[in-house]
Amino acid sequence: MVAMAKLLLVLAVAILTISMVESKLKETNNVEEQHQLERVNGQGGQKNGKGSLQSSQCPEQCLRRCSQTRYKKPCLFFCLKCCRACLCVPSGYYGNKEECPCYNNWKTKRGGPRCP
Repeated sequence: MVAMAKLLLVLAVAILTISMVESKLKETNNVEEQHQLERVNGQGGQKNGKGSLQSSQCPEQCLRRCSQTRYKKPCLFFCLKCCRACLCVPSGYYGNKEECPCYNNWKTKRGGPRCP
């Protein structure tokens, strides 16, 4: 009985430790992403590199932006992520990224474009 209680205690501590580490990793990733956005936003011509859209307008604008692609799901996923961060979606179906400096300059770890 005592051995069972010790085992449960060890398991509880292990689960708590794992959840704390996972939480810290998520926080670190969010901080890194925020720092990247701040660097990108500082390069924009708009106020703080942000656009004039409201977050609620992103789905409509991303549907327009991604309407001509074969890869709608990934396009919409990344467009929404970029729109919510930058509050801007370029006009047209492709290109015109210079209209949204944050959207244009936000890159992947490999240096490729993050936003469609």
